[in-house]
Amino acid sequence: MTDINNSDLIRTRVREQENEIISFLRDIVALQSLSGQEEAVVRRIAAEMEKVGFDEVVIDPLGNVMGRVGDGPRVLAFDAHIDTVDVTDPDQWDCDPFIGKLEDGKVFGRGSVDQKAGMAGMVYAGSVMKELGLLDGLQVWMVGTVMEEDCDGLCWNYILAEKALAPELVVSTEPTGLRINRGQRGRMEIRVRVKGRSCHGSMPHLGDNAIYKIAPAIQAIEKLNDHLKDDAFLGKGTCTVSWIGSKGPSLCAVPDEAEFHIDRRLTVGETRESAIAEVEAAMADAGVEAEVFTLVYEEKAWTGLVYPMDKYYPTWVLDEDHPALAAAGRAYTRVTGQEPEVSRWTFSTNGVAIMGLHGVPCFGFGPGQEEVAHSANEYVPVEDVLIACAFYAALPGELAL
Repeated sequence: MTDINNSDLIRTRVREQENEIISFLRDIVALQSLSGQEEAVVRRIAAEMEKVGFDEVVIDPLGNVMGRVGDGPRVLAFDAHIDTVDVTDPDQWDCDPFIGKLEDGKVFGRGSVDQKAGMAGMVYAGSVMKELGLLDGLQVWMVGTVMEEDCDGLCWNYILAEKALAPELVVSTEPTGLRINRGQRGRMEIRVRVKGRSCHGSMPHLGDNAIYKIAPAIQAIEKLNDHLKDDAFLGKGTCTVSWIGSKGPSLCAVPDEAEFHIDRRLTVGETRESAIAEVEAAMADAGVEAEVFTLVYEEKAWTGLVYPMDKYYPTWVLDEDHPALAAAGRAYTRVTGQEPEVSRWTFSTNGVAIMGLHGVPCFGFGPGQEEVAHSANEYVPVEDVLIACAFYAALPGELAL
């Protein structure tokens, strides 16, 4: 068990390494790492793990970087995805988004909060765990995962399905505002496709315009959003149309196919089957004959591997009485002197595969606010990174009870 003296040592050691932790964070923020293009940041993280004394560092065939400290029989893992969304308009930023600017106690840059800060805290937490002897009976893996922004959970679906690791618990370091998050709504990507009949655009009465046919279908989805399930903890399921497209012989022709994309967020009690059935029923009520289906992600990792995954990401909630949450609460109090707040994410995380698909217990604790993710002038407070690092280092001692 992590006693008071150990807690003091953890906090002290983390503070002593503040410059190294934040320098490392700034380095990896400065490395652009879109989904499928993470090689440079993966290799930089691997080098830092080796530098601070990890017992083993490997890069798996999908391109995830995994570092181990400890060699006990029980396996604990921490996760940080290390890919980021793009910067579409640099003019909205007050600084270069790829220099890891440090100012006013914050690190700015794309991926700073989402979620390279978690990665930096994890690496140095592993070093502290090993240095202070906090790994009794445990092996702890710090995992930097790829392609999460394009396909959340793909990385852990690969790790768990291919049996690269078999952890008893995974801690996500996505931003939580230093709360302990025990779940999230799931999501899925639904496509609705409608067929028409093409003809020359000068004689539209001879065709059947597929774009016109999807108009009532789109209105039906807007109405469906008002009637989805609600949950006291995770909140309401939602759906929204986020893309429309069409096909035809030319721009001088009536389109013979049109489709639209639904961003569907799933609360407790909603599944792939129920969500598809609701859309199909909405189409029938609107009098629209349509094909309703989910998409499959089949993009190449930076290693060249293609590992297809259905774009269905299940809802997951860790029971509020789970012993891992009690351990997390004790670790938080040890390093902060305060009682933790338990909450949930609004956005989606790798937990959709870890617990949603594979049933491995999962909770989250990360530096920074999720509302800052994907925004211009994205940042993370330095203090949050240090507190998160100390929390990660303290957790194994509480789990070893």
